[in-house]
Amino acid sequence: MSLRQAIGRRLNRNGERRGALPRNRNRARFSLRNRLMLVGCTMALCSVSLIGRAAYVQLVNSDFYQKEGDARFMREIAIPTSRGMITDRNGEPVAVSSPVESVWCDPKELMKNPDRFPELAQALGEPLDSLTRRVSQKADREFMYLKRRINPDAARAIVARHVPGVYAQREYKRFYPQGEAMAHILGFTNIDDRGQEGLELAFDDWLRGKPGLKKVIRDQAGHIVENIDLVRAAQPGNDLTLSIDRRIQYLATRELRNAVEENQAAGGSVVILDVATGEVIAMANLPTFNPNAADLGRPDAHRNRAVTDLVEPGSTMKPLTVSTALAAGVVTANTLIDTNPGYMALRGGFTIRDVPRNNGVLTVGGVITRSSNIGAAKIVEKVPDQTFYDTVRAFGYGSKPHSGFPGEATGTVPSPGSPGWYGTTKTTMSYGYGLNVSPLQIARAYATIGNGGQLVTPTFVKGMRNENAVQVVPAEVARQVIAMMETVVTQGGAKDAAIPGYHVAGKTGTARIAAGGSYASGHYTALFAGLVPATHPRYVMVTVIRDPQAGKYYGGLVSAPVFHNVMEGTLRLMDVPPDDIDSWLAMQARDEARRAAQAPRRAPATLAALPRPLPAPIQAETEAALPRSLE
Repeated sequence: MSLRQAIGRRLNRNGERRGALPRNRNRARFSLRNRLMLVGCTMALCSVSLIGRAAYVQLVNSDFYQKEGDARFMREIAIPTSRGMITDRNGEPVAVSSPVESVWCDPKELMKNPDRFPELAQALGEPLDSLTRRVSQKADREFMYLKRRINPDAARAIVARHVPGVYAQREYKRFYPQGEAMAHILGFTNIDDRGQEGLELAFDDWLRGKPGLKKVIRDQAGHIVENIDLVRAAQPGNDLTLSIDRRIQYLATRELRNAVEENQAAGGSVVILDVATGEVIAMANLPTFNPNAADLGRPDAHRNRAVTDLVEPGSTMKPLTVSTALAAGVVTANTLIDTNPGYMALRGGFTIRDVPRNNGVLTVGGVITRSSNIGAAKIVEKVPDQTFYDTVRAFGYGSKPHSGFPGEATGTVPSPGSPGWYGTTKTTMSYGYGLNVSPLQIARAYATIGNGGQLVTPTFVKGMRNENAVQVVPAEVARQVIAMMETVVTQGGAKDAAIPGYHVAGKTGTARIAAGGSYASGHYTALFAGLVPATHPRYVMVTVIRDPQAGKYYGGLVSAPVFHNVMEGTLRLMDVPPDDIDSWLAMQARDEARRAAQAPRRAPATLAALPRPLPAPIQAETEAALPRSLE
């Protein structure tokens, strides 16, 4: 009997065991198959899911995951660009951008290393508690400036300490080579290199460049490991060429400062225009400020007072009054004006006087020469109110000069029929009271006279001029008024404005300063406006000295010398040919005679006084040339 048969017989004897073996065998076969199928299906399902997910990630939604990956390592950073350079009319730089560095940090990363704070504070030159407080306040951000616009070497020294989360970036800082001399014209920029005042503000869009943008990959320490793509190239700002001549600007600033200090004045302004083009050649103000300094001083010192501040023009208004009367045909240059007895009562109880004396009977030109208030008042009586108002407005008073400078003052000119027009308004306006203008507006009006009666529009940009000129008064009227203003310098109160070799036409002005609803006693504004050369005006210059307190306050004594000193140098620098050779020769002769009179007398030469020994030929020639009495 085989083994199998023996096992079968044994199992048949035990009923309990007899049915158990087949059941276990069947269950084992069923479980194995099912398990294999379950595992196979599960693995197939997982494979399909993985393949589907991979397809979805890489094919269907690849952009999203690419972006998420890039966000962790790729950054877009700005490419700094420089602001455009500003030059004077000769191409000399007056405002340039210098490269600097700014140190910044990632506060989140820096806060993980508090033990490096003392070292960083020492490198920055900042108290530890101040640095800790600043960083802690911005701990949830990823960017914070630590120190801006410092020397690149100093920035590299800070970064070289390898404090985690501390980096440096390139920026630009504005530098003004002329300093205080051109501060009011140029203005300044803020820490982000944006124009805040002056021409920097007026031409900010033109000067400011457009920063570039590039994609880079940074490592965990924040270092750039690869430049991926140039998104946008940096565009430097555009350069700007001004009409200003820096040499004349310096000269004007120097002489204005001397006059303000000598006369103990509160301040002053100087404006020089090219008569034909309206280009501003120089413009200076005091008090001033240094645009390169970290502390820019008082905000009121930033104002370009020649453009923004108003004064009553005083007697500088009289040439405009005479121009209006001549153009209206109510007087001629030889019309006689009786100014006796030297004072005149007006409606409302006002009395006007001529200073310093009664001028008697004057021609219209004599009214300008003697600066007669009564003469101006009697001339304007002949002019209709509306005609006078319209002509004064046509000269640019009461409207912006349109030079493009920020904050231009409009001024005030009362109009007939308005609440500000009283019975005496036209009379007081004729000699410079009752209206307010800026020094630039005065310069514009005088340039209009010098330009043959055509209105001039000021500009600070070289080569920019207004071709649509308006004829304010006839050219013949402008010529007559210039001839009248010449006598102010040759015969009147502005002899200190004379320039040897040139005919000068000008007008002085002295106006009391209004304060508290009336005119303050002992406080004046001294003015002088002049054209040179008078035969063919090239330049106009206006000088305004505010509140001189050294004893002198008349425009002819305080402001006219500034005109002489500045314009004498300007004419020489600009190679303007003289138009009055006779006066130049006479001056040279006087100077030569004065030097000869002041020279010490010398004893006559003798042989003993000659150096010994002389070469034989020279000795013989010298002895022959000496007087016989000395032999």
